[in-house]
Amino acid sequence: MPGPGESSRSKLMNIFSKEEKKVEYLELIYDLVFVYMVGRNNSLLNNFENGFVSANAFIAYILCTLAIIQIWNFTTFYINMFGRNGVRDHVFLLVNMYLMYFIGESTRFDWAAYQVQYHIAWALILANIGLQYVIEMRNHKVDVWNRDIIERMALTLFIEAAIALSAAFVTPSLVAPLSFVAVFTGIIMTSLSRKKSPGGAIDFMHLTERAMLYVVFTFGEMIIVVSAYFAGDGSFDPNVIYFSLMGFLIVAGLFVSYEIIYDHMLNREKEDSGMLYMMIHIFIIFALSCTTVALEFMREEEVALLPKIIFITAAITGYYLFLFFTGKYAKKSFRYNPAFILKLLGLTVAFAVLMIAFRENMRINIFVTVAYVWSIVSVLYRAKSYFES
Repeated sequence: MPGPGESSRSKLMNIFSKEEKKVEYLELIYDLVFVYMVGRNNSLLNNFENGFVSANAFIAYILCTLAIIQIWNFTTFYINMFGRNGVRDHVFLLVNMYLMYFIGESTRFDWAAYQVQYHIAWALILANIGLQYVIEMRNHKVDVWNRDIIERMALTLFIEAAIALSAAFVTPSLVAPLSFVAVFTGIIMTSLSRKKSPGGAIDFMHLTERAMLYVVFTFGEMIIVVSAYFAGDGSFDPNVIYFSLMGFLIVAGLFVSYEIIYDHMLNREKEDSGMLYMMIHIFIIFALSCTTVALEFMREEEVALLPKIIFITAAITGYYLFLFFTGKYAKKSFRYNPAFILKLLGLTVAFAVLMIAFRENMRINIFVTVAYVWSIVSVLYRAKSYFES
């Protein structure tokens, strides 16, 4: 006969003995709407002014990209901690998928003209996730640790939703500032919540897999863009072959770099809140999206040479910068040493200098980009082989 406190103890034991969470079918379906959003956000940068993207379009691009990645982040954390793949999870995910289409339709150059539709949909999505936390609270009556994180996350989501909603009804000049306040309020409050609360047991392996899948479908958009490098008249055109090969090698090298770190260096069994890991991936995915657009710009004659060279250089080096920040989550056998870091810094400086020096020669600078990317792959591969031997 169980004692009066045994039921409570068993519930608490279950909290700390979770089985490994698998990525569910519905999560993958949910991700498809984000594939659509990557394309919508990238389309914002097809508005040029004085040889490069207009300032308003670039600000809208940064804001919309961060907002969408953050929505995905909030959803992923909730599913990771409390998702049960039940009816409630299905209903809430499908509602948010529907609302995402309103955001997608509002993502355009005249973004401010669609501010009401965009921000109401954004606020409803955040409130929807917050409501899931509120409902979840009833399952944690004796679980003070998870109740604390649930309360903090619900508060964060409702506050950000309120700020996003207010941006729907202000003058156009205030839309972007308020929207940035909403995004960074969510980032700061989430970070503080994870630091102050001991609750919210995270399945780090599931979290890394979800982040990897987001990276994969971001690469999917890049592959679509690179397909334009293969366009020709059907004849044997050396230029088409050269530039298509270079474009393909850039994408392949970026992908292989991530694969080496994810499959061989990352400690996916690490016990960690995952907060910093997901923050890093916000910027990895942002850098990949910028690289996708930069590859598209390389073929656009209306984009000035110097801005597009700076853009692709900054995007690719930014990708590698944040990719190497994941070294915090590397296996104990692998740690960055000074020689490794200096080698990467040397390659990056050489890449930037050569790109600027040969900015007027597309044949050379695309070759330099390929050489840089595959040099990084070589350094990573040698490091992987050394620590696995």
